[in-house]
Amino acid sequence: MIASPEQIAFAKKLADASAAVIRPYYRSGLAIDDKSDDSPVTQADREAELAMRALINAERPADGIIGEEFGAERDDADWVWVLDPVDGTKAFITGRPLFVTLIGLLYKGVPVLGVINQPIANERWVGVVGQGCTLNDAPVSISQISDFARARIGTTGPQYFSEAGRSAFMQLQQGGRFTVYGGDGYQYALVATGGLDLVIEEGLKLHDFAAVAPVVIAAGGIMTDWQGAALTRQSAGRVIAAATSQVYQAALNAMSAV
Repeated sequence: MIASPEQIAFAKKLADASAAVIRPYYRSGLAIDDKSDDSPVTQADREAELAMRALINAERPADGIIGEEFGAERDDADWVWVLDPVDGTKAFITGRPLFVTLIGLLYKGVPVLGVINQPIANERWVGVVGQGCTLNDAPVSISQISDFARARIGTTGPQYFSEAGRSAFMQLQQGGRFTVYGGDGYQYALVATGGLDLVIEEGLKLHDFAAVAPVVIAAGGIMTDWQGAALTRQSAGRVIAAATSQVYQAALNAMSAV
């Protein structure tokens, strides 16, 4: 199922609404709370998600919602919006413009539309599986690097891997050109525009990958779990995002045994 023009336009409307909430809080010294898993959350997260949820409930009341901050509504619907208002909260609260808002749309549990929105730099990636990917409405695509020795690799940080995952990743990345850390959802946007050739992560939740997978795939890349299966609502959160089949296969060979 391909997302409709109306759904694409609505996803952009959600991005506009969240950005309007987030921008005034950026570098404002806002208060920080800790969730039950000790990850930081801010008033910007909460208010941005509430703004998006209000729009969905007002304009697309039959659609479901799964949000990082406020849970699920009608999540048994065919169409479900998956919201991560501030992905990269640590970057946001330290004033680094590498955080993003992630807006994904699932059809029967499969990601088909994704928006990665950086509201400070005014960068917006929109990926529609089967239709292509844009950055600020201009078409973009992945790099064509096929030699793993030239691959530019990213992950949020080695501390987010399990011991076995970290060991496999550290060995794999030695064969690439270089590795950069940090960036959360922003990394996948960089795969879509050719700045990175490979991202590998572990421990992601649905709201972390539901939006970024369509962006990578629509740009011509590959994004699966560590066993090579397509990402769905049930996926465990171990992901590979690669620009080319050769880079992807090298990563799959390294990570699939973990």
